[in-house]
This record gives sequence, C-alpha cells and structure tokens, in this order.
Amino acid sequence: MQQNIAKNTTLLTSAYIFQKIFAFIYFTLIARFLGADNIGLYVFAISFTTILSVFIDFGLTQVLIRESAKDKNKANEYLNNVLSIKILLAVLTYLAAIVIINLLNKSQITLTMVYLAGVIMIIDSFTLSFWAIFRAYQNLKYEAISITINQLLIVLVGLIGVFLKFPLYILVFALLAGSSFSFIYSFILLKVKLHFKFSFQWNKSIVKLLLKIAFPFALAAIFTRVYTFIDQVLLSILISDQAVGWYSVAYKITYAFIFLPASFAAAIYPAMSAAFANDQSKLKIIFEKSMFFLIIIALPIAFGLGSLADKIILGLYGSGYQPSILTLKILIFAIIALFLSYPVGSLLNACDKQTVNTTNMGIIMVIDIILHLILIPKYQQIGASIATLISLSLLFILNLIWVPKIIKYDFKFLTIKSIKALLASVFMAIFIIYTKEHINFIILIIISAFIYTIILYLLKGFGKDDLKYLWQAIFKKNVILPPEETLEENV
Repeated sequence: MQQNIAKNTTLLTSAYIFQKIFAFIYFTLIARFLGADNIGLYVFAISFTTILSVFIDFGLTQVLIRESAKDKNKANEYLNNVLSIKILLAVLTYLAAIVIINLLNKSQITLTMVYLAGVIMIIDSFTLSFWAIFRAYQNLKYEAISITINQLLIVLVGLIGVFLKFPLYILVFALLAGSSFSFIYSFILLKVKLHFKFSFQWNKSIVKLLLKIAFPFALAAIFTRVYTFIDQVLLSILISDQAVGWYSVAYKITYAFIFLPASFAAAIYPAMSAAFANDQSKLKIIFEKSMFFLIIIALPIAFGLGSLADKIILGLYGSGYQPSILTLKILIFAIIALFLSYPVGSLLNACDKQTVNTTNMGIIMVIDIILHLILIPKYQQIGASIATLISLSLLFILNLIWVPKIIKYDFKFLTIKSIKALLASVFMAIFIIYTKEHINFIILIIISAFIYTIILYLLKGFGKDDLKYLWQAIFKKNVILPPEETLEENV
C-alpha cells in the first residue's frame, strides 16, 4: 500500500511539474507574440470562467473521492448522482456567465472567448469527477498521462494558431482540444477498465448526503478561487485588458514556483495526520522542518527574481511589457507567504481545524476584493500586485496564529533560520544588482543560487541532515525525522 501511494504521488507530481514548465513556456511565447492587450483579453476570459467553474464542481469532486474510497461498490452510483447534480449546476452556471459577461459591455471577441471558455469549464468539471474515481481506486497513472497529453495538445494547437495568425480565440480552442481529450480518455477508461455504466440518477438520499458533505469543500473552493483570480477580472473591468496583460506576466512568474511547496505539502500531509493521532512531538518536528525548508527556498527566489525583474521581463517578454517590471518586483515577494502557507494549512487540516482555514479564507476574500477595488483605480496593475501581496500575507498570518494552539513549535529556531536565510538572500541580491548588466540573467540565476547556498552554509543555515530530510521528503515521498526518530512506519 505504502509503495503504491509513493508511486502514485511521484507520477502525478511529475506530471504536474511537466505541465507547469510547459504551461509557463507556452504562456511566455504567446505573450511575447500577441502583446499585452491581446494576452490580457485572453487571461480575462479564462479567469472569469475559472471563478465561475467552482459553482459547477461545488466541492463534489473531493466528496466523490472520499465516499468512493470508503465503499467502492457504490462508486458507480455516487458518480452518476454527482454527474446528474453537475448537469443542473452546469446549465445554471453557464447561463449566469452569459448574463454577467453581457452586462459588462465587453467586446464581441471577449464574448466569443467567454462562451467557448464556458464550454471548457463544463467539460473540465465532468472530467474532474471521472478522475476522482481513479483517485478513489488509488490509480493515478492514467491521470498523469492525461495531464501530459492535455498540455502538449494545448501547446501544439495554440502555437500553430498564433504562428498562422488565426483569430485570438484559437487560444481557447487550444484549451478545448486538451480538455476534450482528457474528457474522452477518462470516460473510455471508466468504461473499459472499471466497467462503469452511465445513467441519469437522482437518488434523493444520496444527493442530499453528497451536497451536505460537499458544502464546506465548496465554501473553501469558492473563497480560494475568488481571491486567486478576482485581481485579473477587476483589472479588466476597472482599467483595461492591457493592464491585465502587464499584470498577468508577473503573476505567471510568481506562481510558476507553486509546485514546489505543493509537492512538499503532499509529502508531509499524511505524516502530519499520523503524528497528530500518535505522537504530537513528532508533529512539531515535521512542522518546524517544513517551515525551515520552505523559508530557505522562498526567500532567495523572492529577492533573486525581485532584483532581476527588469532583465527577466524584458528578456522573456520584450519592451512592450516594461510596465510589468515594478509589478513583478512587488508581487514576487508574495511567494514567501504562498510557500509558508502550505505547511501551516496542512497542519490545520491534519489536526481537524479545516473550519479555521475556511473561515480565514472567507475573511481574506472580502479583504482582497476591498483592497483591489481601492488600489486598482489609483495604481492599476501596481495596485493589484500590492493588494495581492497584502492579502496573501494576511492569510498566512491568520492561519499561523492558530499553530501555537495545536503545537508548541520552536519560534526561536525558525526566527534564527529566517534571519540567516534573509542575510544570505540580501547578499545574493546585492551581487545580482551589481553584476546583472554584465552577465546574462539565466547564467546569473545559476551563479546567484550557488552564492546563496554557500553563504547560507557558512552561516550554518543548514547541514547534511537537513539535506537528507529534504531529499527524502520531496523525491522519495517519505518524510523522516532526525536520526534518532522516524515516522517511516506511519507514512
């Protein structure tokens, strides 16, 4: 069982890393060729429908995974009821999308892209339910294959369309190609591999149970989706699609690294859950180690890319994106709160504090919208980056306040480690600032990473045991403790 979980996690994590890398390269290329105005229009259409898509899924995917894993004999029945619920939600959500986008008085090309993106959000929601069954059966191999092919199709269709100078909505057709493949592939696999039968089912007791369990998941998903994508939607409505384009490239660079803490969280969450039930002293060590490693990774990324913002933006996207430079310099520091929120959130969820997490997300969602409404009209994309930085930092702080109520972690240890990582990051940033005019920024990133590591090691910011822990946590999916203690039996 443990070997199967590790294999599944590695496969899916590898697929997501591949997807992130290719998605970033693809976005960089189309942004450079299309310009800020067009890429902003595209990003708005996707962000708008992405926010609404959460009302189709409504947390049902998570419930379907959990309930099907408990009783696989009922998995087919659960899936049919979930799909029946989603048909109704999909119709209502798509109609809402049409009404709202028309009320915003957007251009015809924007309307066309939103209508197409709305179809994709419906297809993707059903595909999520199909993959939920395979997750319940602990078979992630096919989903990993699907993610890889999906991304390749998007890149292939999108780049061909851009080079042949097709209308802008070819980018949405590229997404539709990838989504259609995943839908058909997962549907066929359910029929062939698991012999599922599909039919419209509306068992009142099952529907009521599913919706009741799904509500907290839906609430958390709605809060997260809104405060993640509302910045780009409000920028388009209040300023222009061009401002969205300038903001989106900084946003993509910042979020390109999110697979690092996400992968780490996937590894530590089961260990945290087991330690909470069996030995909370081990839970304390896991939390401290996780925070420590993400601190020493997040700080150099923030200071390094912040120092290189001008070279990165102009080098990757061209002079048309010069307004993105200051945006990136501000937004990149949100990566610190983003990274550190993962172990804190994992701890709360592992220790039955999900409601705290959800409540804090709701509070931050409201604050985030207010901040964007205040700052965007005054400072445009700069205001959006400031609002996002403040919101993400506040979410981290609100969740962190609850940690001492669960475990008595070593605040002094983390503070000292943070100061050492900060000092090494500042020295690295100074080196970058004084040499970036003379060295290619890609080569400079490699040299700077080496300088940061050496300085941090000399400051005794990390040792050999720390490296061993990090290697096993990320690459072997096996969170360990220092030599005298181990959680190996519980992972």
